[in-house]
Amino acid sequence: MSDTQSERRPVFAAERRQRILELVRANGAVSLRELAQAVRSSEVTVRRDLRALESEGLLNRHHGGATLPGELTREAGYAHKVSLEAAEKGAIADLAAALVEDGDAIVVGPGTTTQEFARRLTRHSDLTVVTSSLLVAQVLAGSPRIEVVLTGGTLRGSILALVGSAAEHSLAGLRVRRAFVSGNGLTAERGLSTPNMQVAGVDRALAAAAEEVVVLADHTKIGVDTMVQTVPPDQIAHLVTDDTAPSEVLDELAARGVRLHVAQV
Repeated sequence: MSDTQSERRPVFAAERRQRILELVRANGAVSLRELAQAVRSSEVTVRRDLRALESEGLLNRHHGGATLPGELTREAGYAHKVSLEAAEKGAIADLAAALVEDGDAIVVGPGTTTQEFARRLTRHSDLTVVTSSLLVAQVLAGSPRIEVVLTGGTLRGSILALVGSAAEHSLAGLRVRRAFVSGNGLTAERGLSTPNMQVAGVDRALAAAAEEVVVLADHTKIGVDTMVQTVPPDQIAHLVTDDTAPSEVLDELAARGVRLHVAQV
């Protein structure tokens, strides 16, 4: 490599990292794939850039992407989350719908992936769906073959879901076949987690109402740990994820008895 080429490389890296930082600041959370496409570099190169930016305290690096410092302790905007990993969420929703049978009674938690899952439920009949999510309820509202039961509670606008003691109490005493829930992170050590205590309380109540818990989580959530545990790993019966989730975490979850359903995207 010539001296001229050696001098150019750090300049290019600096410009690329500045662009990455601008994208994360503009969106709050950006996936690794989106960053690589935006700066026209490989994911390996972008991972190296993220490590460098994290060492300077400019962002938080996690599997699947990056967030602003402290972002993992807060909920990202719902509209932004809808746009992230749309293909993966659709594939996960298709696979999860195969775990539902006509005549089932299920509970469905809030989230962009569970909203996609709810769209697939309209092909079923004689279902009873209990949910705290206004968006899930809206998706199912037009299906005459599905009875939709909304929990009570206080509206949390950032995720358009009902939370609080009224929501938790409305789930007490219920017994359904399966709970389909999501979250902000999933690890083999702590299981499913979320940044918000009120959301966590309702998620726990949803899980407690079911014979089996099914977690729907795309690869950006796998290996991520957030503040409040909702469902410990030994209470997760099924995980539905996509084929770019880190295999080492999936292997650890499988070793704990979690049945894996991996969607090919």
